[in-house]
Amino acid sequence: MKASQQGSTFERHLANPRTLIFVTSNHPQSGRREVLLLKGSAHKRLWSGLYNGLGGHVEVGEDILSAAERELAEESGLTDVALHLRGVVHIDTREAGKGAQPGVLIFVFCGHTTERTIKPSAEGTPEWIPVDGLVNLPLVDDLFELLPQMLDASAPMVYAHYAADDSATIQFHFRTAEPPTPGPPANL
Repeated sequence: MKASQQGSTFERHLANPRTLIFVTSNHPQSGRREVLLLKGSAHKRLWSGLYNGLGGHVEVGEDILSAAERELAEESGLTDVALHLRGVVHIDTREAGKGAQPGVLIFVFCGHTTERTIKPSAEGTPEWIPVDGLVNLPLVDDLFELLPQMLDASAPMVYAHYAADDSATIQFHFRTAEPPTPGPPANL
């Protein structure tokens, strides 16, 4: 199929793809489970001083997993982490009366590592944070709901939709879906 046959028009929702990554590790001395978060640098337009996962934009010609691996390496120095897709978040950025606008589609990945050496980046400072201490941190607002679902490896895939209500406050809506029961391989 040609690109022109895909039916992408501004009458339908268009979205910019991004990645969001949460990597866990066990603290070497205490054994406590920790998650790698990025404290936004002071110069950031969004989330300055707040903790978020690592990640960012998908570059032209790049697949989603490669983008997540690249962002993780750029923002932390970690390069050998097996990442797994755990969620998809659709952010509807439309504002009342402004017509169609591109949204954001975030692919959320999780992984685990024993490598604890990390490096800062221009985006902020990566930090290993004890999972049991997350509630006391200045997190990006959706992480209070999203992060517990991402850190539970036995939980089903998460699908989320974020959109502004009538007061322009972003509302978070989460759904989960159990994976299908494996069946016989399909014959193509």
